Amino acid sequence: MSALEKQNLINWELAASTAAKLAAPGPTLSSNEIGAAVADLRRMADRAVPHVHQITGLDAAADLRDSQVLIVDRASWAKANTQSFSVMLAGTLANLEDKARGQNALRPTARAISGTVTGAQLGGILAFLSSKVLGQYDPFAALAAGSQIPPAGRLLLVAPNIISVERELGVEPGDFRLWVCLHEQTHRVQFAAAPWLRDHMLQEVDKLSGLLLGNIDSLGERVSAAVRSAGRTPAEPAGPNKPGGLMELLQDPAEKAALSHLTAVMSLLEGHANVVMDAVDASIVPTVKTIRQRFNARGKDRSAVEKFIRNLLGLNAKMRQYTDGARFVRAVVDQVGMAGFNAVWESADHLPTEAEIHAPADWVRRMGL
Repeated sequence: MSALEKQNLINWELAASTAAKLAAPGPTLSSNEIGAAVADLRRMADRAVPHVHQITGLDAAADLRDSQVLIVDRASWAKANTQSFSVMLAGTLANLEDKARGQNALRPTARAISGTVTGAQLGGILAFLSSKVLGQYDPFAALAAGSQIPPAGRLLLVAPNIISVERELGVEPGDFRLWVCLHEQTHRVQFAAAPWLRDHMLQEVDKLSGLLLGNIDSLGERVSAAVRSAGRTPAEPAGPNKPGGLMELLQDPAEKAALSHLTAVMSLLEGHANVVMDAVDASIVPTVKTIRQRFNARGKDRSAVEKFIRNLLGLNAKMRQYTDGARFVRAVVDQVGMAGFNAVWESADHLPTEAEIHAPADWVRRMGL
């Protein structure tokens, strides 16, 4: 069986096309405005790198030629993520296919139907997310067979979303775009500073997805429970040990351990990027104080439907990662300086555990700093 056939459990092309059809329209722009916005975002992405270098002290920021910056629309972002997901889930899907074939449980016709349904569902999720994401560093799609993406990956800046948010907040566009680029370019620098990080994350994602999807017998029941949990009222908060939504699919200790490690890594990456983003002052981003205040207040106005979907997808848990990770980074830097903190990029053994994210002094002691 070919690699393509093994991937038929998810129809990736359908996922991308469904997301493109369902994605909400972006702000109305003339062709001249689009061209000007794309050029400006490229300039801001370039301007951000020296500031990331100065703030982080990571020499990897001095040379990022093995990755690229792309200014994309919502449909292109969704398609890019189907490419990334196909790489991250390749091992798990192949194992599931082998298991089903060994049990004669999934004939070609049934496989195609399953792939169509799953592809359409994934497309719906990507359509929702495509209007929310401002930028994303993607180190994984470069590993796809026949990929033309530079070896280290690509940074995606979602132009319609950046423009939409800057208009919503009523902030100065150039300042906001540079502020966003500081965060996203930091992710690009993180993977350049720790070239082992991509393979490590792939291994961990493969482990978690294998545990979760491999327990296929109880998956339907757990998905139903996740949907119910996403509808909690404010009086029934998820809490740190009850994340809510799809996160509650994880019940087995091995699943929880795998998620704990990935949560710690993502908290580190997002928190570090937020620290860099917030380290700038008015000399770099003149209206940064206004941007921070208005951006942080955005979540209060979300609709009930959007709140439900965010709960279902675990996006509120992701927001906690930004806060927890930033608190960890700041505490470590306060204790041992940025140079001491940068020991975290030396090897996978130096990554903080989820417990250490909440107890930074324990990580400092473990590192002998």
